[in-house]
Amino acid sequence: MPFANFKVPAGTLDTEQKEKIVHRTTELYVEIYGERARGGTMVLVEEVADGGWGIADQVLTLAMLQSSDPEA
Repeated sequence: MPFANFKVPAGTLDTEQKEKIVHRTTELYVEIYGERARGGTMVLVEEVADGGWGIADQVLTLAMLQSSDPEA
């Protein structure tokens, strides 16, 4: 069963955008594995709490991501 897990900052995607991720990811797996993959493809869009993740040894927040200044 193909599986994809997207972790995104909480509050950054609306329902329509999450559905788009599910549909496009499923289509990608179908393109690769054939139609047999459609029924078993699982896509998880997981929201991570603000400040619950980081990159390059820096904890990130939604305010930081929305800022034009990367050091904000």
